[in-house]
Amino acid sequence: MARHRGRGSPRPRIPDRKRQAAPFWTCHTLLLSTPFSVCLLAFFVLIFGFSVPSTVAQGVGTTDEVHVNPRVQPDPLPPKDAQPVGSSFNTHSKPYKSESDLVLVPVTITDPMNRLVTGLDKENFNVYEGKEAQEIKHFSSEDAPVSLGVIFDMSGSMSSKIERAREAVVEFFKTANPQDEFFMITFADKPDEVSDFTQSIEDIQGKLVYTIPKGRTALLDAIYLGVSKMRQAKYPKKAVLVISDGGDNHSRYTEGEIKSVVKEADLLMYAIGIYDRYMSSPEEQLGPALLSELTELTGGRAFTIDNPNDLGDVATKIGIELRNQYVLGYRPKNPTHDGKWRKIKVKLVPPKGLPPLRVYAKTGYYAPSQ
Repeated sequence: MARHRGRGSPRPRIPDRKRQAAPFWTCHTLLLSTPFSVCLLAFFVLIFGFSVPSTVAQGVGTTDEVHVNPRVQPDPLPPKDAQPVGSSFNTHSKPYKSESDLVLVPVTITDPMNRLVTGLDKENFNVYEGKEAQEIKHFSSEDAPVSLGVIFDMSGSMSSKIERAREAVVEFFKTANPQDEFFMITFADKPDEVSDFTQSIEDIQGKLVYTIPKGRTALLDAIYLGVSKMRQAKYPKKAVLVISDGGDNHSRYTEGEIKSVVKEADLLMYAIGIYDRYMSSPEEQLGPALLSELTELTGGRAFTIDNPNDLGDVATKIGIELRNQYVLGYRPKNPTHDGKWRKIKVKLVPPKGLPPLRVYAKTGYYAPSQ
């Protein structure tokens, strides 16, 4: 969210002291050489003539739930020249690892009908790091402010679905809190940051109207840019939503590289895949599996639809899901700062009488390196 600082008024010119002194020396000379009346008249003319600049200079100078407890502040942001801007990339960026000793794990619970399950307590959850059980120090299930990023496909194949896709973004934002912040990245042959972080939904909607579908699909590059952009987020809870109609066919980054980037990022990823019933290209055939794997790494979910009319409902569902998650926090029993990947497993102890429930949670995190 760029903020423009207004320019101040130009500094008033201060008359030179030597020039101010000149009239009095001139008057003194006149007193010695001319009649008193002539000298007096010249004196007033000179005094009022030199008073005007000084006067001008003076004029110029003028949902019924408790909010999440704040966690440890994130690391200071890298210098601006290290952050990707627009469609530029830093292919040798340093991995982003959590430096907090409190590991927070957002968890979503659904039933066999894919409906959200709310109302569970701390005692219904067990958290494991590797094979070792961890003590849950923090538990909450409230609607906290979120830093949200939308990664929106504007490739040529989206032409017939673009209006519904835009409506889906609007529906997604309708579930937002007033405190939430958003950014948007569109992509075709390359990704483009069309909106910096803002709390104005109208600003993003307005910019989205003027985008025109064209080109190929640089999906992986767009995800990389979105994850990198999220390092500037101000809230601990961060999420990105990917809306695309196909697999990648024009990125510089590989699938393996992006999986590593996503694993290193402390965020939730959701995706809506809009696929034709008869996928013509290999990229489209691989698209659903790619988005599913990426979202599951973070504890998010991928939704696959074949009817653009369903876009709005699915986007609303994702927005509501973000507002109804459990957050588990623990301090690892392994205090070693070795920078290694540590697996996380969340197991549910459901109340009696409930059907089998499914748990969505991130699969791990990178330990601090120092």
